[in-house]
Amino acid sequence: MRIRFMPLVMGLALALAAHAADVSGKWKSEFESQIGAQKYTFEFKVEGQKLTGKASFERAGQKGDVELKEGSVSGDEIFFVETANFQGNELRIEYKGKIAGDELTLTRKVGELASYQIVAKRVKD
Repeated sequence: MRIRFMPLVMGLALALAAHAADVSGKWKSEFESQIGAQKYTFEFKVEGQKLTGKASFERAGQKGDVELKEGSVSGDEIFFVETANFQGNELRIEYKGKIAGDELTLTRKVGELASYQIVAKRVKD
């Protein structure tokens, strides 16, 4: 009897995991850092476990856009990388976190310089 229900249980588990990982769309975050206030709008697209997208930012009196790299989603966990130019050097900024409904809690690791806890909220149309 247990063997018959196993595919059903596995299917439900996969469906719940896929639902929990729905981060497609826009997310906004504002936070303080060593260089002052920063505002970000992330636009995510998810295909399977692959995450792509871009970030639009306002920081240190500058505005810009950057493509996100190395993005992945697994269950309720998310990871992606932003690169920034800092005094002529490329700086790797890693984001790792968890999705909970319309809130995304991330650790933002800026090279070896700093690490911040930030929260992004889903933008509803």
